[in-house]
Amino acid sequence: MERGKMAELESLETAAEHERILREIESTDTACIGPTLRSVYDGEEHGRFMEKLEARIRNHDREIEKMCNFHYQGFVDSITELLKVRGEAQKLKNQVTDTNRKLQNEGKELIIAMEELKQCRLQQRNISATVDKLTLCLPVLEMYSKLREQMKSKRHYPALKTLEHLEHTYLPQVSHYRFCKIMVDNIPKLREEIKEVSMSDLKDFLESIRKHSDKIGETAMKQAQQQRNLDSIVSQHPRISGGKKSKKEVCASSDLEVPGAQDLVDFSPVYRCLHIYSVLGARETFESYYRKQRRKQARLVLQPPSNMHETLDGYRKYFNQIVGFFVVEDHILHTTQGLVNRAYIDELWEMALSKTIAALRTHSSYCSDPSLVLDLKNLIVLFADTLQGYGFPVNQLFDMLLEIQDQYSETLLKKWSGVFRNILDSDNYSPIPVTNEEVYKKIVGQFPFQDAELEKQPFPKKFPFSEFVPKVYNQIKEFIYACLKFSEDLHLSSTEVDDMIRKSTNLLLTRTLSNCLQNVIKRKNVGLTELVQIIINTTHLEKSCKFLEEFITNITNVLPETVHTTKLYGTTTFKDARHAAEEEIYTNLNQKIDQFLQLADYDWMAMEPGSKASDYLVDLIGFLRSTFAVFTHLPGKVAQTACMSACKHLSTSLMQLLLEAEVRQLTLGALQQFNLDVEECEQFARSGPVPGFQGDTLQLAFIDLRQLLDLFIQWDWSTYLADYGQPTCKYLRVNPTTALILLEKMRDTSRKNNVFAQFRKNERDKQKLIDTVAKQLRSLINSHHS
Repeated sequence: MERGKMAELESLETAAEHERILREIESTDTACIGPTLRSVYDGEEHGRFMEKLEARIRNHDREIEKMCNFHYQGFVDSITELLKVRGEAQKLKNQVTDTNRKLQNEGKELIIAMEELKQCRLQQRNISATVDKLTLCLPVLEMYSKLREQMKSKRHYPALKTLEHLEHTYLPQVSHYRFCKIMVDNIPKLREEIKEVSMSDLKDFLESIRKHSDKIGETAMKQAQQQRNLDSIVSQHPRISGGKKSKKEVCASSDLEVPGAQDLVDFSPVYRCLHIYSVLGARETFESYYRKQRRKQARLVLQPPSNMHETLDGYRKYFNQIVGFFVVEDHILHTTQGLVNRAYIDELWEMALSKTIAALRTHSSYCSDPSLVLDLKNLIVLFADTLQGYGFPVNQLFDMLLEIQDQYSETLLKKWSGVFRNILDSDNYSPIPVTNEEVYKKIVGQFPFQDAELEKQPFPKKFPFSEFVPKVYNQIKEFIYACLKFSEDLHLSSTEVDDMIRKSTNLLLTRTLSNCLQNVIKRKNVGLTELVQIIINTTHLEKSCKFLEEFITNITNVLPETVHTTKLYGTTTFKDARHAAEEEIYTNLNQKIDQFLQLADYDWMAMEPGSKASDYLVDLIGFLRSTFAVFTHLPGKVAQTACMSACKHLSTSLMQLLLEAEVRQLTLGALQQFNLDVEECEQFARSGPVPGFQGDTLQLAFIDLRQLLDLFIQWDWSTYLADYGQPTCKYLRVNPTTALILLEKMRDTSRKNNVFAQFRKNERDKQKLIDTVAKQLRSLINSHHS
């Protein structure tokens, strides 16, 4: 039962669903029926649905048939009425056609007349329009003709103005004509042509100023030089005819008219090109191009030729080009609005300054001629003053000139080194003889020398110094003048000039002159007479240093006691030279003594001494006497030191001669002969070969020899051994080692020696005595070492 009820319910639901679908099909648009039909096929009862659909279709067919049967008579009546109307319409058509034919025949003549009138009116209107259009077109054509004429005559800026009027005023009125379109299309080409031609003019201008920079710079530097001369004239002659002479009057009288940059170069291409590019809206492009090209030219100008340092003209041409470049840029700065600005100029100047200074440092270092360096300095000053007149900062150039001043000083020192060498090499190292008052005053005028005793002496007489003294003194003054020349126009204070001169002069004295003097003193063939004269000369030059101080003070107006003033070191230079000469004298004397000692020929086995001192020693003493006689003009201490040094060297050399290993044996007779030579030396010392020694000071040089010889000749060993080491010992200067060496040389000859004559009774006692002394001496030596 339940299953039957469920089947019945499902059948009812399906029937209701099919009914809904059919209603939806009847009411839904055909295009949207697809989803509805899909729902039928999605179900499982589509067969039953098809049966219901067929039944519904049959119902609708029956309703349609009923509807047609109801309206059929009305339809037949309408057709009948329509057939009647068609006949009437045909009659109306025939009447209209007939009427139209009649009207056409009657209106043909009127149509022909109206057509002729129409043509006349059209022609009249065309003529009027043509006149109006030509009135508009003729000014355009005239302007275009004017434009071509201006371009042909290279009047590019007016041509550009004409082009502007043509484009903005005339062409818009006739823009629809073909020739106008051609013109409009041609306008950019014309503008570009104007730009290219004006740019070509600018390039010609840039090439022109590159070629004329040298002349422009030369002209500007001449103007600066003439301005300096003018200032100098005005400052030197402040009052003429009771009043001040104006700069304008001096200028007129000096004919200072010099052409400027604008007189040498036509700047109009720049102005034209600038205006053209400004009008064309490409001013920035023009400015960029101009500045870029000028930077390139600046780099070329700032590149110095490799041989610039060889001549002053090389430097002058280099400076002229740089000045010319910046004079042009300064002119452009002041005659155009913004083509170049101060920042651009300053940037170029900074680059130029650094490259110029680097080039000058490099090339000036090759200059070895002080005259060329001085001329270069003057040229740099003029270069700096010229550019300073145009507002460019030049402090770095003057700072660099101080560096060149050091180099100038070096070249001066090299030059004066040659001057001093020539003076010293050509000097005769003899006191200057004077035969009359005129020559005397001339030398005193050249060198500050005062000697009351010499002035009182009658002619002929001699100055104590040789010719190189006044010559060297005057050359030092010439060097100072040369240093002063470099300091001119450097805008330095008097103190700075003074300091510069003093430092350079100190280098001249302490390095250049000092080296020259040292070379003369140290050369091989220098003699004692020359060395003595050098000492005398340097003494006088040392005294002249205060006059050099006064000379510098007079030309710089800076007092020596001013704070920070550099002092001259000439005194030290001449003292060092004098000391070197003194040392050389001592060395020279010792060498001479050694040469004489090489002639010594002692017979160390002689049984008896000679009757006098050895010949070589007599000759040596004679040489020393004559040498020290020349030392009369030397300072006392020098002569005394030389004499003491010679005596000590002689004493030491004689001691070495006595103790040398080659002398293996010697007799008492030989020792007595040697004693005669020493006595000759002592006699020379007592004779006072140079004044100033007190008592027997000079004899003490031979005290070691004297005590040693006395000990052996007197055979006073008991006293020596007993008092050894006591401050009051008679043989205090005798070293036991020296005594032992000499005793060993005499041991082998003791049997023949007269000293032992009293001991001949017992030969063994004699030998025992020598052995005992030798043993005691060795004991002293060992105790001393320990």
